[in-house]
Amino acid sequence: MESNNRFYYVLDLKPEDDLISEYERYHQAVWPEIESHILSCGVVSCEIFRFGHRLMMQIEVDESYSSERKEQLDRENPKVQEWETLMWKFQQSIPGSPLGSKWQRMDLIYRLKK
Repeated sequence: MESNNRFYYVLDLKPEDDLISEYERYHQAVWPEIESHILSCGVVSCEIFRFGHRLMMQIEVDESYSSERKEQLDRENPKVQEWETLMWKFQQSIPGSPLGSKWQRMDLIYRLKK
């Protein structure tokens, strides 16, 4: 029942108000190299929502997108690695995640149909 062009991910922030505020400030001015990289990987839209210290990210992608390809391009891009290292200061793996992993893909289990 997964949408072909929309994916959802979950991640936690460290539950410290000052770190959460700083994380949000970074996301009010994401580095242009990061946004360009995301778009070049076939992502056409990305939104991150927060409740407490839990994050949910929704991405919409075009036909060129491949999660495996994006992961490889992320690893090969020094600016992306710099950003990810910086963001890890604020983030923590969600319970049940493999050790050291970040965003976990969520499975669609229900969609209301008209």
